[in-house]
Amino acid sequence: MQFLDTTLRDGEQAPGVSLSPEEKADVARLLDRAGVAYVEAGSACTGPGERETISRVTDLDLDATVTSFCRGVRNDVDLALDCGVDGVNLVVPASDRHVETKVGTTREDVVADTVELVEYARDHGLWVEVLGEDGSRADVDFLERLMGAALDAGADRVCYCDTVGHATPDHTYEVVSRLADLGPTSTHTHDDLGLAVTNALVSVAAGADLVHATVNGIGERAGNVALEEVAIALQHGYGVETVDSTQLYALARRVAEATGVPLAPNKAVVGENAFAHESGIHTDGTLKDDRMYEPYPPETVGRDRRLVLGKHAGRAGVEAALAEHGLHLTDEALGTVVERVKELGDRGKRVTDTDLLAIAEDVRGQGRERRLRLLDLTATSGNATPTASVRLALDGGVRVASGTGSGPVDAAMQAVRAALGDVAAVTLDSYHVDAVTGGTDAVVSVEVELSRGDSAVSATASDADITRASVVAIVDAVDRLLVTGRPAASAD
Repeated sequence: MQFLDTTLRDGEQAPGVSLSPEEKADVARLLDRAGVAYVEAGSACTGPGERETISRVTDLDLDATVTSFCRGVRNDVDLALDCGVDGVNLVVPASDRHVETKVGTTREDVVADTVELVEYARDHGLWVEVLGEDGSRADVDFLERLMGAALDAGADRVCYCDTVGHATPDHTYEVVSRLADLGPTSTHTHDDLGLAVTNALVSVAAGADLVHATVNGIGERAGNVALEEVAIALQHGYGVETVDSTQLYALARRVAEATGVPLAPNKAVVGENAFAHESGIHTDGTLKDDRMYEPYPPETVGRDRRLVLGKHAGRAGVEAALAEHGLHLTDEALGTVVERVKELGDRGKRVTDTDLLAIAEDVRGQGRERRLRLLDLTATSGNATPTASVRLALDGGVRVASGTGSGPVDAAMQAVRAALGDVAAVTLDSYHVDAVTGGTDAVVSVEVELSRGDSAVSATASDADITRASVVAIVDAVDRLLVTGRPAASAD
């Protein structure tokens, strides 16, 4: 069983998504690293820009077979050939709605044209897959005849397409079974009824040996079937390994970043909460047995387990979270910390590592050792381009850098990033400013949330200068991430 990933084509057709050539090449590399067998790089007929992007992917010399999506016209195949792809995904109308209304032709002409195109593509050395568009609403006898003719003409495989997410599992099983009897069969499912994963698995049970999917399930309307969900369902539920699952989380985050489509917290496999435990009962059980409340270890998909603290937290969870930071409290002090954590949770606040450490420090009456400090900050704006420079102390060394931006705060943030380099490759998840006092000398409070992999922290700083408050909050949050045990690079 293998995957054809169509993130770069069908996924990009999601509203508001547009990937640059560099982003497509980066995602293609990650897909190849994960062992995805086929990568649909785009649709060559879209235009010169898209052809340039597809060529960027073909130039990567991937192990994966790189393809282009083509309509049922010879010129599309010629354009794909110009991009240097290994194969084409030929889409031809299958349902009468598409044959008669969309294309304005007949069933007989569709079959004849498909045979001609397959032979043409094969004569030019291309791997060929034929997709029957809207196949889930097609007359099954005609779909079977069309796909059979494609295979007889030399197509490497045919594909059952639930183009509009219309199909139910029983119908999918029936149709895919008939196509699989003809030859190698793929499946392409959408999630309009919330059945994309189910229909993909049913297709495999019916004989399909290639699943079309997108990373994070992005795509038109409700999206395509999610590659990571099908991969893990097959691996965990049926013992069928399709890709290197340890690469899935990194791949999901990169696609979310490139597309601007964030991962839902409750998203299976790659969502923030997929391996997070807050309930005292669940946390206690997880500490006693990793598998108590998880179907498979988070390391399977390149993740870490998180014990989340909030209103449902128990002593075991708080104690374990403190132990991760090397803190061990007396029973009395631990009880006080647990009470304060629950108080914060009751107010609807997410209790991050920063909050927990601050509470523990307050209860113990002592400060913590820092690894990163802000020594100096200067920022200028006005008529000139806003610029800023920072001087940071990191593990006994000093780092100095400057930056420019759309404003003094942005310039200062760029300076901090430049000073740290790869030391803290973090993501700014949220940035929030509140005025604490009124008037022209108002003090502002800046709250930021940063993450690095599965670790997340928040920090707050107040100052009359919003730029300084912002940098202090960012530096404090990065320091928290470094203190959690992730090593920093040597200072210059």
